[in-house]
Formats: sequence, structure tokens, C-alpha cells
Amino acid sequence: MNSSLLSDMVFAAPELWYSVFAVFAALIFWGAAEYVRLLQEKRKNYFIRRDRDRYEETLYACRDGYFAFIYPDDRVNDAVSVISERCSRRLAVLLNLDGGVETPFAEVLRSFYKDDADKIAKYVALLKEDGVSFEDRFDLKNGRKLILNGVRISGADGSVYSDIVWFRDISYIAVRIDALQNEKREAEKRERDLKDLVDNLPYPVWMRMPDSEIKIVNRKYREYAGAGEIGGGEIRELAAEAKDANKPRQKNIYLNQNGERRCFEVTETPFHYEQDLDRIATVGAMIDVSSLDNLRRNLKQNQNAHLEILASLGTAIAVFDAEYKLVFYNQAFVRLWQLEDNWPEEHPLYGAFLDYLRERRLLPEVPDYPYFRSEEHKMFTAVTAPREDLLHLPDGRSLRRIRAPHLKGGLIFAFEDITDRLTARREYNALMNVQQEILNNIEEAVLIFASNGRLQFYNQAYVNLWDADEVMLQKDPSFAEILETQKTFFNRVSDWDELKKDILNHIFSSATEAFSLNRSDGVRVECFSSLLSNESIMVLMHKTASA
Repeated sequence: MNSSLLSDMVFAAPELWYSVFAVFAALIFWGAAEYVRLLQEKRKNYFIRRDRDRYEETLYACRDGYFAFIYPDDRVNDAVSVISERCSRRLAVLLNLDGGVETPFAEVLRSFYKDDADKIAKYVALLKEDGVSFEDRFDLKNGRKLILNGVRISGADGSVYSDIVWFRDISYIAVRIDALQNEKREAEKRERDLKDLVDNLPYPVWMRMPDSEIKIVNRKYREYAGAGEIGGGEIRELAAEAKDANKPRQKNIYLNQNGERRCFEVTETPFHYEQDLDRIATVGAMIDVSSLDNLRRNLKQNQNAHLEILASLGTAIAVFDAEYKLVFYNQAFVRLWQLEDNWPEEHPLYGAFLDYLRERRLLPEVPDYPYFRSEEHKMFTAVTAPREDLLHLPDGRSLRRIRAPHLKGGLIFAFEDITDRLTARREYNALMNVQQEILNNIEEAVLIFASNGRLQFYNQAYVNLWDADEVMLQKDPSFAEILETQKTFFNRVSDWDELKKDILNHIFSSATEAFSLNRSDGVRVECFSSLLSNESIMVLMHKTASA
């Protein structure tokens, strides 16, 4: 450019310079604005990255593991979109994945059993295709228990950001969950059983709420009441009395049932509804006791008849009640104890009765009478079943006394004079002792078997002959059992069972003939059996030879 041209430009019109300056200034301002915008964008991206990192770290720290399928921002369709997979650190640790956060989902599925893995794969396919969420429980191969949740993350405009599968470890609560479920099932079963129980009771049962309205009834109640209420105001009043007293109340009422007037025993029992002390409900029950009236009348008649029978018995009978008072006696009781006229009618106490007998020397002689009297009184609470003892009186009489508990409390006494019977028994025992002494001192071994085949008697000669076990003999064995203990004496016999059978046939046959037993030790035993008059069998044994 020559100097003249430059000079012309310098001195050109001012408007041109204004335009150039304006353009230059605009460029400066645009550059400055762009610079500011870039700084703002950079700052914005910084905070976005920072927030993203924070969110990711928060997710990584989450107790649950997750696997994310992340879609690109320009996703058009599944066929052309590139989907990235991301495994959380927590999931990698939970499943012990060798690939860590880079593990593909196909590898994640290998931690599950095949059937479960196939099921999860179908869930995930539906989630990725149609956004169908899911939740289900699965077991890992290592025994841990998980709940998987599949969810889709979408923007407000409907765009899909990602599909996430959450893995929640419930191993620590699975046992408790199972226990709670079992408890729930048991509670439901108990409830059903209780309802069945109440429904199958053979009498009406109901529950009356704190407001006196009936809430729960069983099947029998509905049969009796139909659409109404059994008893109406009469039973309501009984329930009110039970609530006021906080105690069960019972009453007999008469109702027409199937055209028949019948008697029912109704009970209302109060309880605190839902453990609330201020709210009292009642449980009611009604039992048909119509037959009891007839039973009571018949019982009264029978009691009177029994009393008449007891009064006419030759056995002395007396009844002392729970207060130790004489409430019944017969004439045999009066005669046995030589009671004065009208004295029993005063209903004396048992202690006074004992004192009366002691004064007249009609009680057994005891060294400590106060102790004896105290022990006698203890029988009123100690006796729960009939007890029998003997009383030997100073006048030489022996009484058999029976004490039995009375249904209404107290004791029933029965006294029987067995003096003659005891005398006869002593004579019999003396005779038997003499006979046993004789049998024990004879050379022959003796066995006597009762009609039922059990041993009734043996002598010492038998014990010596067979080296018998007396403890076993005292247990009343059969002859077959006794023979088994003698088996060692016939150890040379080829067929013991056949020999045993022959011996039993000889012993229990009707023929009374002798037979011999040859023991392995060389001893020969001659045996003889005989049927006695009382159908017992006596066996005599005698050793005749020895090796």
C-alpha cells in the first residue's frame, strides 16, 4: 500500500471509522461473553460431575447392591442403542464376583441356581423391553437369601435413563421372617381350631360385649335362638350382676324348647375386654339340666332308701361330716359301742366320740392318747381312698374298721366284729404251720401247684435236690418256668424241649403214676404227681441213685 492511499484512508470520512470501531468492539464483547459462557458451562459441568460422583458414592455405600443398564441420551430403539452395564461394588462383594464392578450381568446370573437364573433373566428381559417392574425372592448358591427388585428410571419427558435391579440381602432376617410366617400360620390354625371347638360344643355359648350386646355365638346358640336372643332380659340381668360383682353368676331359667318347657343352667363369666380394666365383657353358656331335676328327685329317693338299708344292716355304720360332726348312724353302731340313749342324737364331734369310748374302756390301749386322738383327726383330710385296719379292744373283741371319704366331705366309718373269724384264722394258720414244718422235715421234695398252674408251696428238700433259687420260687412261677431253671441238670439230653414236654404231660395228666428223671450228673429222681381235693396238684420227688 502506497503512502498516498494510506493517507487517503486516514483522512477518509469519519463514518467509516465509526463502523470499523463498532465491529471491533462487537467482536470484543462477543468474545468476552463467550468466555464467560464457557466459564459458566465449565463450572456447571464441574458441579454436575461432582454431584454425579457423590450420588454414585452414595449408591456404592448403600446396603443393597445393584446392577444398572444405562441407556445413551440419544437412544432411539433397543436395536441401535448401545447399553452400558454397571455393577455396584456392594453387589460385587455380596456375590463375590471376580470381575468386580466390570462384571457383566450374565456372570451375575451364575451366582444363582439355574432355575432361578432363568427366572431372573426373564424378569430383566421384560424390564428392559417394556419397563415391567418385578420383585421376587431367590437363594444364592452360597446359601444366602436375596430379594431382587427391578425398576425403570425415567425422566419427566418419558425418556428412559436406566433399568436397575436391586439386590437386597435378607439372610439376616429370613429366619425371623420364616418364623413369623410359621407363627402366623399357627395362630390362624389355632383360631380356626378354636372356632371349630366352640362351634361344636353341644350347648349354646356366646360373648357379650361391654355394651351388653352379643357379638360372638356358636352354632348351637344359633339353633336355639334363630334370629333372636336367648333368654332376653333375664340373662342380660344375670350378665350385669356378673359384671358388677366381677365374678361368675349362675342361674336356672325355664324356656320353651320345641314346645316343651325345659330347665337350663345359665352362667355368665366376666373378663376384661382387650385387657382394658374399664371394659368388662362376659362369656355366657347355657346347659340343658332338665333331666337333673328328675335325677335329683330320684337321688333323694335313693338316698332315703340307702339310709333305710344302712339303718337295718348288722354292720355298724356312722358318718362324720367335714366339721367332724356325727350326721348319721344306725342301730348296729349304737349297740356295738353301747351308746347311751339320745347321746348320738346330739350329733357329737368325733373327738367327743373318742373321749366317750375311752372313758368306758372301749378303745385300744395306747401309751399316748392325745397323740392317738390327734392322728385320728388327721384321717379326715388324709384319707382319699378306703382304708382298713384292726382295733383290738380291752374286752377281747377285734373289730375290722373301714374308713372311706364321703362325697360331701368327712368320713364314713364301718365297724365289723371279726373276733370269731380271727380266732378261726389263727387256728388255721397254726395248723398250716405244723403241716409246713412236717413237709419241710421229710426227705421227699414237695411242690404244690394251685389250680391256675402257679407254684403254691415248696419245701426245703426240693431246694436242696435241685439247688433251686428261692427268690424265683417265691414269685409263684409255673412248672414250665421251674423246669427251665433245671435245664443245666439235663445238658446231655439231645432234645430238651421234647423232654420238657413229656415231664409236663406226666405232671398235669389225670393219671397218677410215677415217672423217673435221669439227670446228667448221674442222679435218678423218682417223681409222683397227685390231684388234691381243692384241684391243686402235688408233686413228690425222691432221689434214688447217684453216680
